[in-house]
Amino acid sequence: MTDALRMAYSPCPNDTFTFHAWAHGELPGAPALDVTFADIDVTNGMAERGDGDVLKVSYAVLPWVLREYALLPCGGALGRGCGPLVLTRDDRPAAGLAGATVAVPSERSTAYLLFRLWAAAEVPGGVGRIVVLPFHEIMPAVRDGRVDAGLVIHEARFTYRTYDLTCLADMGEHWERATGLPIPLGAIIAKRTLGEQTLRQLAESARQSVRAAWKDPAASRNYVLAHAQEMDESVADQHIGLYVNEFTEDLGEAGYAAVRGLLDRAAAEGLVPPLDPDALDFPADSARAATSA
Repeated sequence: MTDALRMAYSPCPNDTFTFHAWAHGELPGAPALDVTFADIDVTNGMAERGDGDVLKVSYAVLPWVLREYALLPCGGALGRGCGPLVLTRDDRPAAGLAGATVAVPSERSTAYLLFRLWAAAEVPGGVGRIVVLPFHEIMPAVRDGRVDAGLVIHEARFTYRTYDLTCLADMGEHWERATGLPIPLGAIIAKRTLGEQTLRQLAESARQSVRAAWKDPAASRNYVLAHAQEMDESVADQHIGLYVNEFTEDLGEAGYAAVRGLLDRAAAEGLVPPLDPDALDFPADSARAATSA
């Protein structure tokens, strides 16, 4: 394959750190990339339209896109203690969100899906209006009173106090308490029409890219900070430390269980379409299964 593949991921430190080596042509034999930076709401929409070869998307969007895209077993964001937060300007109980206006980063985001599962149990009568904002605009909107609460992701875990905001609830804590599983956040998907050989090559490239980043963290420093939206360097380091972990290198059994668990629970609540039994299968997985049979 000589043409560069169109890849879109966020400018957040976990993505720029993970994909630096690959995006800069430093991995021998890896497919060339034409990279676009985009907010998660944008990449989710791209996936639903079939626009892009390789995309970083929310796990929550998978039920709508897995016929056209395959889930790669690496490169994404899962973990523990890294869930989305619900922020307000004041102390209030969860029930205080009844009828409230809440800003979210995407209606197809994993954060919003986790929020909906949480709110169904904790907010009698449900919240009021949902407003979609780019994630970096949510905390200012809460602080300035334009919305009653905000659902935040990424580095907001480390910076919300600088906006004089209060954490009403941690969606990750709720998920881990209920399931014991890691928190699935962002996925890497690729067009099935690329073929099984290329899909396996993409997965291996993502895996090698994160390994290269871990081996020489300084190599990606300028790339990370150039796209970190004026983020403090120490916050970028905390962000990377939290979101780039063993699940980025390989989902493994626990990672797949988390993804399947989230989407099956959501489907049972009527929040997403149900997944086919083999929807999350990756070509290399089926090949291993056949070998071991």
